[in-house]
Amino acid sequence: MTRDALADAAARLDAADPLAALRDAFVGAQTPLVYFDGNSLGRPLRVTAAHLATFVEEAWGGRLIRGWDETWMQLPFTLGDRLGAAVLGAAPGQTVVGDSTTVLLYKLVRAAFDAQQAADPARVELVVDRDNFPTDRFVVEGIAAERGGRVRWIEVDPDRGVDAESLAASIGPATAVVVLSHVAYRSGYLADAGALTALAHRAGAMVVWDLCHSAGAVPVDLDAWNADLAVGCTYKYLGGGPGSPAFAYVAERHQRSLAQPIQGWMGAADVFAMGPEYRPADGMRRYVSGTPPIVGMLPMLDMLALLETHGIDAVRAKSVALTEFAIRVADEILARAGVTVASPRDAAERGGHVTLSHPSMREVTARLWRDDVLPDYREPGGLRIGLSPLSTSFAETLAGLRAVASALAAVGTASAGRAT
Repeated sequence: MTRDALADAAARLDAADPLAALRDAFVGAQTPLVYFDGNSLGRPLRVTAAHLATFVEEAWGGRLIRGWDETWMQLPFTLGDRLGAAVLGAAPGQTVVGDSTTVLLYKLVRAAFDAQQAADPARVELVVDRDNFPTDRFVVEGIAAERGGRVRWIEVDPDRGVDAESLAASIGPATAVVVLSHVAYRSGYLADAGALTALAHRAGAMVVWDLCHSAGAVPVDLDAWNADLAVGCTYKYLGGGPGSPAFAYVAERHQRSLAQPIQGWMGAADVFAMGPEYRPADGMRRYVSGTPPIVGMLPMLDMLALLETHGIDAVRAKSVALTEFAIRVADEILARAGVTVASPRDAAERGGHVTLSHPSMREVTARLWRDDVLPDYREPGGLRIGLSPLSTSFAETLAGLRAVASALAAVGTASAGRAT
């Protein structure tokens, strides 16, 4: 009998995985469905359903409006501080949860641009790479048009991301703000955030980091990077659920000097004064605008408890092992079909997902979804394998990649049939 070396390897890796037992804590992880999209939407935790029901019955239904005074008014900040400690490398008082990623990006990029312009009117450029996530690019373009600035584009290899050389060529005395992704959404390239921040600072620029594809999967150290500002979503690796609110980080040294542009009652110095004029609160409350989305924050509490217990370093170690295994499998069973790995092979330069390239990947993705194998597709020809470390096993990874091989073969056969 021929031994299945890849299946044996997956079994050994799962047996040795110190986080393997956590897979049972996630809804659906025990089913045959293969989930390769944890970098877009994470699986929910089983305990979350009961916690939400309890909230409806007791905190919301029982305490009613009293809940605001008792806990809800502070939840954006207590949750932000927990995120800062467990995931972001941020001391207390610098992180808040609320609004969407897009809204928070707008607030922080616009606030930074205005502050830089006020200090030096020659700083009129907002710098962003052409392969950054559309939201980042669109927000930057909108602010440039709104505030009389201009966009300076960084040209990058789409199989990688922004490095020191490409950033250095794009910044100078006119640079006001640089917007960068810690992990590139397409390739999974992991930027050297500390080095890039220092480089931008030497040019007199401020940096806004997008942590959407790193927070919860890759160690982040905002304070050690000397970061200025950062934004990230919570529905990928942080388990917040569809449309859960994002988080914003503002370094303490900037909090009093930046004026966020969406002034709302929750950011006022005295929330309930209902006064005739806006006076911003101290600290991170000044970056809040409207009523916080409390229900949307609750699932994060369960995921944070896991991250606080097991630590982001253990999560990263599992993530690296999963992506290394995915690349090995791709090399052994997909390369012969013309598939290439469009992500960095060096784990130090790779986040939590792997992108596989082939001209037929759009058709392959459609077939896989019909068969309960769920990756996602990104142009041009990229199949993203998003491996959420706490809910994904090595056996699941192998099963999914074998399904990719089968789908490629089926697409090729269908194409040949149409050509004859």
